[in-house]
Amino acid sequence: MSRPRIVIVGAGFAGYRTARTLSRLTRHQADITLLNPTDYFLYLPLLPQVAAGVLEPRRVSVSLSGTLPRVRLVLGEADGIDLDGHTVHYTDPEGGEGTLPFDRLVLAAGSVNKLLPVPGVAEHAHGFRGLPEALYLRDHVTRQVELAAATDDRAECAARCTFVVVGAGYTGTEVAAHGQMYTEAQVRGHPMRTGMRPRWMLLDVAPRVLPELDERLSRTAERVLRQRGVDVRMGTSVQEATHDGVLLTDGSTVASRTLVWCVGVRPDPLVESLGLPLERGRLLVDPHLQVPGRPEVFACGDVAAVPDLNQPGQYTPMTAQHAWRHGKVCAQNVAASLGIGERRAYRHRDMGFVVDLGGAKAAANPLGVALSGPAAGAVARGYHLAAMPGNRVRVAADWLLDAVLPRQAVQLGLVRSGSVPLESASPELARVPGSATARTEEGGAAGNASDAARDRGGGTGPGVGLAESGPGGGTLRGRPGGEPTKEQPGGESARTQPGGVPVRNQPGGEPVKNQSGGEPARNQPGGEPARNQPGGEPARNQPGGEPAKRGPAGPRAGGVSAGSRRSGTPGKSRSTGASAKPPAAGPSGGGPRSDGPRGRPRSAGAPAPSRSAGTPPGDPGPEPPADQPPPGPDIAPGPVRRSDGRAAEGDS
Repeated sequence: MSRPRIVIVGAGFAGYRTARTLSRLTRHQADITLLNPTDYFLYLPLLPQVAAGVLEPRRVSVSLSGTLPRVRLVLGEADGIDLDGHTVHYTDPEGGEGTLPFDRLVLAAGSVNKLLPVPGVAEHAHGFRGLPEALYLRDHVTRQVELAAATDDRAECAARCTFVVVGAGYTGTEVAAHGQMYTEAQVRGHPMRTGMRPRWMLLDVAPRVLPELDERLSRTAERVLRQRGVDVRMGTSVQEATHDGVLLTDGSTVASRTLVWCVGVRPDPLVESLGLPLERGRLLVDPHLQVPGRPEVFACGDVAAVPDLNQPGQYTPMTAQHAWRHGKVCAQNVAASLGIGERRAYRHRDMGFVVDLGGAKAAANPLGVALSGPAAGAVARGYHLAAMPGNRVRVAADWLLDAVLPRQAVQLGLVRSGSVPLESASPELARVPGSATARTEEGGAAGNASDAARDRGGGTGPGVGLAESGPGGGTLRGRPGGEPTKEQPGGESARTQPGGVPVRNQPGGEPVKNQSGGEPARNQPGGEPARNQPGGEPARNQPGGEPAKRGPAGPRAGGVSAGSRRSGTPGKSRSTGASAKPPAAGPSGGGPRSDGPRGRPRSAGAPAPSRSAGTPPGDPGPEPPADQPPPGPDIAPGPVRRSDGRAAEGDS
């Protein structure tokens, strides 16, 4: 007789705890499969410390395969579930597709950033739900302080070193607290030329900081923030976001290049495609975490509306503490459905909360006892060490090093702005061009907008950097229509791909240097004449001249058709999220434009260099003369330029 098959979707707090408990309870009596986009469990409460340089990213990333014995890990994102057929359809990180059959299904897909219908937020803000967003925020904040320190313009310095955080819940409060300490340490040894200092703002429409917690914790957190110079404004939020700053609901305007969006989260859109009863976007379950009418389906964590037995008529909130406890009860009930142990209903008792405010400061109320200062800091860090399922020694070592050594404020450049759009339904993954994650998440903005009325208060979601990109890659800040972001389909092609790298500010662009089709002479139609040769020297990579270093240009092979993430049903067609489009026309139609790195104009109607009539398509041309020097190394294009003449800050 075959063993029952259990599939768990998601490895957040609820999914990880379910898998770990089931592994212990079943002991080879069931086949357990865990489907997750990454191979680690992220300890989310410590993510602000990663952005502030206190902890290294791997400290808060616990290996799934290393800590979950007897659990099979499958990397991928669920994009369709057939409840009648008992199968889960998924797409792996390289675009491949697969199906997982199940006898028991546990839905623990977690939550994603909530996007409220505020003009400009989708284009100029980022979320804070995953490691890519934390790494991007760290680089962005470091870059802004360094650029502010180098300028003599007081207005520019003030805008660059002003950081706006929206949402005074757990995440927003901790991001503001740790961020202020990080930037203050940066300028302590290298003061601004203008004499200014970094300024952090914390906004929320709620009447107080941490509105979901006890008032004593709220007062403690606000007092610590104000003592550090954080501008705390309650009853205020963002009315509009632009490249140059934000317009607040009180009518004031704040010049800033950084917007940190922490207004809350919403359930993963996967559950919306199931056609089952929902409660404000969450899947309705009974106190045993089973879906009514579907005894083989369980749900826990942020995607599940679990009845709160201590408060009849209410549902447990979307917090890490509840998700962790859901996982244990869910595993026990799944095992009971297989004849192992007994079922139990989910009932909780609050043991208290902790909010780490950086350094030795925190706010905590263990067992209802309100604490502040170093005592609360010790309780907060002790709680995190006890709650983490791994990496405890490494985390403690990083805390010790941070206490005795200065932080390293450097930009690693690992994550670009366009890789972490706010509306992403996969915040745990950086969006990479051509991959399965680089697709449009349909319905994301609409789902966020539907939650606007109920969750404008401080939530647990996060955010970051204003100005560098919009959803799906974003546009160049200074010009309408803009320049496609480099890392998005439809933007700048990879340098080693056929089709080449378009010139950054020109439609049509400059062909890649290493492909046949070649680099045309820099700014002359038909090529740049040789200095001392009649008839000139052909462009380096054109037929008749020096052969191209690589093969002939052609259509890109191996295109991946990836799914419309978690918003459809199995069998629906899926797109990569960005269709191939012809180059946009120049801003002035037939007027002159600059095609080369030096910006010399050429006629818009000038023909491109043509292939020799005697050279067949795809032929790189004759061999170069023996005495001809080899081509020089590829030279990276210069910085992107805005339409007003200033260099665009960002990822160039």
